[in-house]
Amino acid sequence: MLSLIFIGIHLEQQFGFIRVGLIYLLSGFGGSVLSSLFIQRSVSVGASGALFGLLGAMLSELLTNWTIYTNKAAALITLTVIIVINLAVGILHHVDNFAHIGGFLTGFLLRFVLLLRPQFGWVGRKHLPAGARVTSKHKAYQYLFLVIAMFLLIVGFTVGLVMLFRGENGHDHCSWCHYLNCVPTSKWHCGN
Repeated sequence: MLSLIFIGIHLEQQFGFIRVGLIYLLSGFGGSVLSSLFIQRSVSVGASGALFGLLGAMLSELLTNWTIYTNKAAALITLTVIIVINLAVGILHHVDNFAHIGGFLTGFLLRFVLLLRPQFGWVGRKHLPAGARVTSKHKAYQYLFLVIAMFLLIVGFTVGLVMLFRGENGHDHCSWCHYLNCVPTSKWHCGN
């Protein structure tokens, strides 16, 4: 919940509640799809997939717009520690790490689609003298990332939903993926 307070408020102040809310909801859906593919014999509830979507969006934002942030290294280290700790907690028994991973990946990619920043100088273009050259609102690499992210999101959701509606088990296609969700110890076993 602290992640939601700090990351959510930061993103919402910069980009508005509608776009950040869409990332939150779609990341929760992405986490649920991945979770449903791998955890089919139990019920998983919670908002952790959506919260991880905000973490993924913030990491993507920080890496893409590295130059505009102050205390870059501290922000990157703090965000990385939060993500690693939460993923590590996810390998405990009865914690759905597949929702975390699916939400994180969805949020990371959705940032390229929904949270595009105009390039430097675009906002102040109305103060330019007459006849000054007006550049594009976004840079070419931003459009490239947008197309790649959109493609990956469409393919990911399509493949995930098709597999889900066919009743396929994700473990049939990935024999080691069960370790992403639970690591057996002497205190508990992960079961099937």
